[in-house]
Amino acid sequence: MESGVRAADDQRGDAGDQLADADQDQEQDRQRRARMALSCVADAGDPAVALDVERLGPVEVLRSIIAGKQGPALAERARRLDLTDLQAAIAAGRFRFVVPGDDEWPDQLADLSGHQPIQRRGGMPYGLWLRGPGELTAMLRRSVAVVGSRASSSYGDAVATDISYELADAGWTVVSGGAFGIDAAAHHGALGAGGPTIAVLACGVDVSYPSSNSSLFAAIARDHLVVSELPPGAHPTRVRFLSRNRLIAAMTVGTIVVEAAIRSGARNTANWASLCNRRLMAVPGPIHSAQSMTPHLLIRDGAAAMITSAAEALELLSAAGDGLAPLPVGESRPTDRFDEVRLAVYEAVPRRRHRSAGEIALLADVSLQRCLAELASLDEAGMIESGPFGWRLR
Repeated sequence: MESGVRAADDQRGDAGDQLADADQDQEQDRQRRARMALSCVADAGDPAVALDVERLGPVEVLRSIIAGKQGPALAERARRLDLTDLQAAIAAGRFRFVVPGDDEWPDQLADLSGHQPIQRRGGMPYGLWLRGPGELTAMLRRSVAVVGSRASSSYGDAVATDISYELADAGWTVVSGGAFGIDAAAHHGALGAGGPTIAVLACGVDVSYPSSNSSLFAAIARDHLVVSELPPGAHPTRVRFLSRNRLIAAMTVGTIVVEAAIRSGARNTANWASLCNRRLMAVPGPIHSAQSMTPHLLIRDGAAAMITSAAEALELLSAAGDGLAPLPVGESRPTDRFDEVRLAVYEAVPRRRHRSAGEIALLADVSLQRCLAELASLDEAGMIESGPFGWRLR
């Protein structure tokens, strides 16, 4: 009898656990759908909405929007929203939507919360849309943003391509925004090394903007990863680029600025990198170029470390003592191996006219016997030659 009661209690316990799990799954699904809806109806990077989501949760924020507490236009957009097509596209494997708590959610995005907005943008994204086979959190463990001007010079493009190639070749993920100029050069450099690279867009992950970079986006989506906080089909606006920049800065271990005017998206990304305590680096350029103004200002103010190569970037990005860049050294010379006496004798030998061994010994402050021995060694090495009036450099 007692064993029967115990068995019945166990069955009730199992059933209770299953109901609790089912309730938890339903709640997580509600939260996910609410975040998906918010990504479709609320402005990306709206600091007020992002703060409400943190305080109240996405379900309550969505309810307040539908109730008209955020304005009639937003309420009407939320009421008309139908997630059926997006959920079907996710089920078909065309896109993924990740939220906090998912394996692919980058926890470092939490560094975006608690700060004053920059150009009216801020806060954590409601969720992230992904397109491509890359695993986001794994790709971001060793990642660096390479950003800069759309109106880049051939110098800037070459620098961004070379640095990104070497970073990707060293196993680091190159993250950029897929735009003209430095962004495209960074992605091409990483792809040239076999990747990995991530394009973070200011539009939907299925939208090619600029359209001339469509083949670049297709290559990244095929082998790596395209990311956006905007839903598929969304088109870019100026404010959406500003929102996108904060994601690039917060996702990565560090940011490299290659060519940027004084007012630029790259400057905005650099500001977010500093705010999130990420390593900020800048590449110097020609002093007469307007595209050098932001990198030079960041370096001058001590906001960014100056780098001239991927090796120098890796030294700053790696853990202390790892990835040390080799110290630059000048061209080796035969005289580098000379001891003090031989160097003194060699430097006392003239280039054009001959000088006697006695004069050389006097100038080198060595004995005549030692001077003759050193002269013989230098002659044997082919560095000096003798004549009827003494010695001179060969």
